[in-house]
Amino acid sequence: MADIKYAYNDEDGSKTARAMGKTLKISPKHSVEICRAIRGMDVEKAKNYLIEVIDMKKAVPFKRHNKKVGHRKGLNGWPSGRYPVKAAKQILKILENAEANAEYKGMDTENLKIVHISSHRGFVIKGGIPRAFGRVTPFNTPTTHVQIVLGEA
Repeated sequence: MADIKYAYNDEDGSKTARAMGKTLKISPKHSVEICRAIRGMDVEKAKNYLIEVIDMKKAVPFKRHNKKVGHRKGLNGWPSGRYPVKAAKQILKILENAEANAEYKGMDTENLKIVHISSHRGFVIKGGIPRAFGRVTPFNTPTTHVQIVLGEA
């Protein structure tokens, strides 16, 4: 498997903590929108936001991938949004992992902020659904790589 490098490079690694999720079976489009929503947040605020998305109490604004996406209540300044529960669960796990890495490094976990978060498309897992007359319809599963870098505020 290819070595995936971080998109964020810092000179002094002692001030940041990072975590990565490789080949997650979540939608790349949903993960891009979640990453945009929590970029720059404090870690506690981002965790609470993701928990509310998982509980379907707060919608994620879909700004780029928003064709035929319905409006949701509670979105300020942007009408269309969704509740990407599966992607939010995976990103919450990575965020908690990055927080644990920061604690292991001896950083102050109360003042952590998301310095960098990004999601990239991974490889596509090929699949198919059998159809009539011996044909097959492709049914592929996309994968996603998510990177999180935390720094002290």
